[in-house]
Amino acid sequence: MKLQIEPGPFAAAIADAARALPARPPVPVLAGLKLEAAAGQLAVAAFDYEVSALATLPAAITQDGSALVSGRLLSDITRTVKSTNPVGLELDGTRLVLTCGHTRYTLHTLPLEEYPSLPKPGDTSGTVTGEALFHAVAQVVPAAGRDDTLPVLTGIQLTAADGKLTLAATDRYRFAVRSIDWSATSDTGQGQALISAKALLDAARMLADAEHIDTALPTNQGVFALAGPARSTTTRALEGNLPPYKTFWPTEFEATAVVDSGQLTAAVKRVALVAERGRPVHLHFGQDSLLLTAGSSDDAQAHDRIDADFDTQTGAPFSIAFNPGFLLDGLTALTADTDAQAIKFALANPVQPALLTGATRDGNDLGDGALNYLLMPIRVTT
Repeated sequence: MKLQIEPGPFAAAIADAARALPARPPVPVLAGLKLEAAAGQLAVAAFDYEVSALATLPAAITQDGSALVSGRLLSDITRTVKSTNPVGLELDGTRLVLTCGHTRYTLHTLPLEEYPSLPKPGDTSGTVTGEALFHAVAQVVPAAGRDDTLPVLTGIQLTAADGKLTLAATDRYRFAVRSIDWSATSDTGQGQALISAKALLDAARMLADAEHIDTALPTNQGVFALAGPARSTTTRALEGNLPPYKTFWPTEFEATAVVDSGQLTAAVKRVALVAERGRPVHLHFGQDSLLLTAGSSDDAQAHDRIDADFDTQTGAPFSIAFNPGFLLDGLTALTADTDAQAIKFALANPVQPALLTGATRDGNDLGDGALNYLLMPIRVTT
C-alpha cells in the first residue's frame, strides 16, 4: 500500500471512523482502524461487533493494499499534525510509515487476517436528510436512559410509517418524541427498530452533512444501517420495544401556559442553584406570571418571577414541581428549534405528566413532527 492524501479530509475520516472504536476492545485487533486503498479511494473502517463505521475519501494511490493500525494512536496523530502538505502512507512489511512535510511516523501494524468482516446491511428501507436526522436525534437523546441494566430504555425507537420517521426515547421520567420526513424506497419502508441512543447519535453526527441518507431498518433485531455518499455505519438493534408513547399522553388538560423560552430557561437555572440533589424546582402559574421557587426554609431559598400567558378552565392558579435537570434538558431540546421562541405547558394536574412543546412567540404550535417532551412531576408532600 502506497498513497498520498489531503490532510484535512484524512483527519476527518479518521475521526469519524474512530468514534466506533471500543473503549475496552474484547480482542486486540478491534482496537485498530482498517485502512484499505483501492480504485482511487482510501477506506477507513472500525468495528466492535456491535457498531461499525466506514469513511471513504479520494486518494492518489500508487499501490493498492490494506493495513490495520492502532486507531487511538492514528487518531491522535492526525489530530495533532497540522500541515497543508499531503499525507503519505506506505506499508513497509509489518510497519506503516506516515509522512507529512518534515514529520514522519512509523507505526506497528496489527494482524489484518484476524480482523472481522463488517456487517452486511439489508436493503434500503427509505431515505432521510442528514441534517434532519441529526437534529431529531439530538433533541430526543436526553430522554434516553443511561442504566445499562435496563438496555431497552437506553435506546431510541425508530418507527417508519406514512411518510414519517418518528423517534422516541424514555427513561421512565420523561418521554421525548420527534418526527421527520421519510421517503420509503421499498416494501420494507415501514417498520420499527430500537437502536442504542449513543450509537445513533454518533452515526447521525457523522452523517449530518449528507443531503440524503439511505436507511436500512433491521428485521428480527438484525443490523440497522445508515449510508451517505462518503460515510456509512451499522449497529445491531436492541431487543424489545419501548412502551407506546401515546398511552402516556394526557387527553385532557386543566390549564395551559405559554412562557418565553429564554426567560424560562434563565429563571430555572437561577433558582436551581439552591435545589439540593433530588430536590425539585416548583412552578406556580398564576394570572400573567410564573413564580419559580426552590430550596427550603432550613437552607438556601430562591424565588424568581417571569411573565406567562396562563389559561385555566377552573380560574385557579396551578402549581407543579419538576426535577430541574430534566426540565432544563427539555427546554434545551425544545429551543433547538429556532422557531421555538416560547414554551407551551399543557397541564393536567400536579401529579400527572406535563406536556411541553415549542411555540412561536404568540403561542402558536410549531406544527406536526415538532418535539413533544412529556415530563413526570415530582410529588410534593405538605
